Amino acid sequence: MTNNFYQQKESFFNLWASYYDFLLTTIFYQSIHKRLLEYVDLKENASVLDLGCGTGKLMGRLAAKFPTVRAIGLDLSPSMLREARARNQYHQRLIFVSGKAESLSFADEQFNAVFCTMSFLHYPHPQQVFNEVKRVLAKGGRFYLVDAYRGEKNFSSFVPGIGEMRLYNRQQREQLGIEAGLSCLAHHYLLPGILLTIFSAQTP
Repeated sequence: MTNNFYQQKESFFNLWASYYDFLLTTIFYQSIHKRLLEYVDLKENASVLDLGCGTGKLMGRLAAKFPTVRAIGLDLSPSMLREARARNQYHQRLIFVSGKAESLSFADEQFNAVFCTMSFLHYPHPQQVFNEVKRVLAKGGRFYLVDAYRGEKNFSSFVPGIGEMRLYNRQQREQLGIEAGLSCLAHHYLLPGILLTIFSAQTP
């Protein structure tokens, strides 16, 4: 995949970063995060990674619910990261870094949980992302994948200004997990058309 792909994605989210929370997360993401957190269980002093963290709303909610959690948010957009850092109320426990989900600069088995919420549809190399998630997850760790869902048919579209977006059905998600060595534990609908799939880094 050429650098133009990533540049297009970065430019789009840089453009909307200052307005992103007003447009989307106030109601939509708040509802998704509230439902997602019903399925999340983190142990004491858990280490967490959030892929495509955006303005950091999910990380803030995780920090509020789990007072000892330490989290790293990763995003491609410098403007999104700037917004996340400016709004960070948990400086001791949350940090935000630039990077790509396909090539994580973290140690093997570093995290107890990895989150990817409404950003997986943008990634051009889905299997590579899964492989990296498996690598950085500790044994018994969980991968929480939340994305739009359009039934069991393949779905992809090209949106001007954003680029290609691809959605994955339950079977495709499970297969990506199998190829990476992750076990699918469950699927849950968080909202109409929004599906959470939970994977484990340890075979049951």
